Amino acid sequence: MKKLFSSILAGLTFFTIHNATAEIKDMNNKKVLVVYFSKTGEQYSVGNITEGNTAIVAKMIAEQTGGSLFEVKLKNDTYPAAYTALTEAAKAEKNSNARPEIAGDVSDFDNYDVVFIGGPVWWGDLPMAVYTFIDKHNWSGKTVVPFVTHEGSGLTSVPNNLKNATGAEMLDGLAIYGHIAQNERAKAKENVVNWLNKLGF
Repeated sequence: MKKLFSSILAGLTFFTIHNATAEIKDMNNKKVLVVYFSKTGEQYSVGNITEGNTAIVAKMIAEQTGGSLFEVKLKNDTYPAAYTALTEAAKAEKNSNARPEIAGDVSDFDNYDVVFIGGPVWWGDLPMAVYTFIDKHNWSGKTVVPFVTHEGSGLTSVPNNLKNATGAEMLDGLAIYGHIAQNERAKAKENVVNWLNKLGF
């Protein structure tokens, strides 16, 4: 995974993808949910961390939008703490299109208008546990907004994969370097705020 991170779009800290179908000017009256998966322990470029990179960004989004937070967690977390071993576990799940069992759910999911969905980029996609959450719900009428933390891959196929998984209307996504989220939080927050403003929040 380290080679993948370093080889794709290495110069990017923040960028958006264009989606011509989503032209919403004012999102201030929408009920927002921020769903995310994040990982602590040994992570590439930031060492051992006690708060995940994506968790930091998710909390910024929730703060700026007034949204509710839901962290996707494994019911039985057997992921290795060591980075290299984690990448192998992530690769195996990706290759088998796994749906790991997760703990908890959002009981009032139907009440939300906009759902931000985020996680680290693992082998060009979100962790498979995020798709476990997606499969539990009806996405009809929802607007989905992707966000990721990465170390060079950017958004990759995440927006298209979320579109295929949910069938929902998509807004432009956010990609932030994990080391920026972890170690330069003022800069990360500025990127988040600018992105949300462009989306109408």
